[in-house]
Amino acid sequence: MTQNTFVKPLVLAVLIALAGCGGKSEDKAAASAQRSVQAVTQIIQPVQAEATQIAPGTVVAMESVKVASRLMGYIKNIAVVEGQAVKAGQRLFSIDPLDIEGAVTQAQLGLGQAENAMRDAKADYERFENLHKEEVVTRQQYEKMKLNYDIAVSRAAQARAGLNTAQGQMRYATVTSPINGVITQKFANQGDIAAPGQPVVMVENPARLQVQTSVSDAIFNTLKLGQTIKVEVDGFAAPLAAKVAQLSPAADPMTHTYLVKLDVAGAGLKSGAFARVLFPTGMRTLLAVPGSAVLDRAGITGVFVVDAQGNAQYRMVKTGRAENGQVEILSGLTPGERVVTDNAQAVNNGDRVTGATLAPAAATTGTAIRQS
Repeated sequence: MTQNTFVKPLVLAVLIALAGCGGKSEDKAAASAQRSVQAVTQIIQPVQAEATQIAPGTVVAMESVKVASRLMGYIKNIAVVEGQAVKAGQRLFSIDPLDIEGAVTQAQLGLGQAENAMRDAKADYERFENLHKEEVVTRQQYEKMKLNYDIAVSRAAQARAGLNTAQGQMRYATVTSPINGVITQKFANQGDIAAPGQPVVMVENPARLQVQTSVSDAIFNTLKLGQTIKVEVDGFAAPLAAKVAQLSPAADPMTHTYLVKLDVAGAGLKSGAFARVLFPTGMRTLLAVPGSAVLDRAGITGVFVVDAQGNAQYRMVKTGRAENGQVEILSGLTPGERVVTDNAQAVNNGDRVTGATLAPAAATTGTAIRQS
């Protein structure tokens, strides 16, 4: 046996030993490199939540008036602008009164002529009355003078009524607001021709608003006057409380739905806004996590799930509706999993999570979910 025969096994044993030592040192280095993050976790369990069916609606003003002119004529001036608050009786616009002034002048002349004729007829009637008593004129002549006087009185009364009508039309040349409110829309401009029944401006009272929506027969039969319903409006962080104010007694023959009106109020709420009415339909079981647990990493919505060894892994989830600080999880999580709910922003994949673990969520939450 040569010397090389003993050397080869010895070298091989040394290499194996070194390889073993190197693997252990790498494992120790990896273990020591793992980051530890202090965060709160929670075990996710199914909860009972109120289910709702969403119906689209529109915020409308209970008091809304399209103000028009009762006269035909050019709009002389419009004294208001959109968004301006007005009081009842405040001037909104005027109609050029030239034609009305001419009618008033003509009626005044007609009245003057009728009154002069009435005075002449009265004098003739009184004179013939005396002559009839003295038997100078016949009764037929006397009765004729009396008839002429009665006709003159009637014509004077008609002329006086015509003047009153013309003067009354003059009042309509200045159009005022019928209610306290805000100018929400202008349909005409100065110089346009106004016609009776053709609106010039719209006035709405923003203090009294309603949400109007249409619902199916199944939802309609569950509603009662005065019932409180939640309403979501764009621009409001939380749903608004609305009360059922009116239930239509008949369905629309085309859509077979019923009109429902709900009184609603909120600072900054304006007519015309889109609303979503959340009609309750019962209770359903769902998974929900605190809103602080849901993250957006590189455009992916997810949560950090902590395994039995305390290691965090980012899990993509599909979320549903959010309410009362809770977010519905439609897919991506299973009951019993532990999710980071506080300081989640500081956690990365593979971090060891240390900290308190909260008990599962209460059996019932206020989170509402959509029903198809």
